[in-house]
Amino acid sequence: MKIDNHVHIGVDPLFYLQGWSPYALDLQRLFNEAGDSGIDAWVVFPFVAYMAFDIEGLRQNRVELPKHATHIPYAFENRRLCDDIQRMEPERQCRLWPFLMADPLRMPAAQVKEWQKLPADYPVHGIKIQPTILQSPIRSLLEEGRCMVEYAEANNLPFLIHSSIAPDDIWSQCRDIIAVAEANPNVRFILAHSCRFHHESLKRVAELPNTWFDCSAHIIHCQCAVKNLPTVAVPAERFPSDYTDPAQVLRDLAEAFPEKLIWGSDAPFYSYEDAKLQMRSTYRAEVAALDALPEPLRQKVSFHNTLAWLGKSEAQ
Repeated sequence: MKIDNHVHIGVDPLFYLQGWSPYALDLQRLFNEAGDSGIDAWVVFPFVAYMAFDIEGLRQNRVELPKHATHIPYAFENRRLCDDIQRMEPERQCRLWPFLMADPLRMPAAQVKEWQKLPADYPVHGIKIQPTILQSPIRSLLEEGRCMVEYAEANNLPFLIHSSIAPDDIWSQCRDIIAVAEANPNVRFILAHSCRFHHESLKRVAELPNTWFDCSAHIIHCQCAVKNLPTVAVPAERFPSDYTDPAQVLRDLAEAFPEKLIWGSDAPFYSYEDAKLQMRSTYRAEVAALDALPEPLRQKVSFHNTLAWLGKSEAQ
């Protein structure tokens, strides 16, 4: 079995209004693009910027709630994903494993109350946070957003968290995500994007029993490494590999961290374009890098490790 642990579904108003890409993906397109790629199941969650943000602010590239906010972050998006999945045919529903999207800083208690209102038969599998775009420090999970961690622990749900090592990203540093995980040993965490190839962070993830990392958007991150862009670790701090060959990098990561690497595509963010950066890949290219692994390693990173992080037995 092969599981994609990282897929966005819906629409992102910030990306759309700013002219960036990608800004949308629906379930039908996901099945059209990935349905015959050999992937058996997808972990899915909404896009990042949410409809409760002030729209005029998003036009100016500002993420902020209206002065007198009445809409709860992600209440619409999480419910919309629920409705979309429940409308799918049963044979497709069982292949979609939804996560809740969360903002750990803004109205966290109200978000948890909205989660509790979702249908009892809706199978939530975890919680996803992208602190950088939200400008919501991940350390909020230790303070304002503590109720989200408590909800996750009570319901045996893992977290999937966007990671960064860029000096100007004060919201989602690998070290801060690791600090949250260290403070919550009974909750499972993934640091997304291979910890941006930061070797010390990868080694610390390997040491902690409740943390993993995923390789989502792997190919464009390798391209960033080749160009020495600040989105990935500087060469002196980077996991050693040949970044001109993404399949080799994935194999080196899988061999170095066989119990900790989890495969995901970051669909549709396997490509990324804004005013300064244009990086392109495809879903098939991401799967090809996975399929280039020896079978035992492929099973580890796309099945066994994924189930361990999700808290599922292989018999489920």
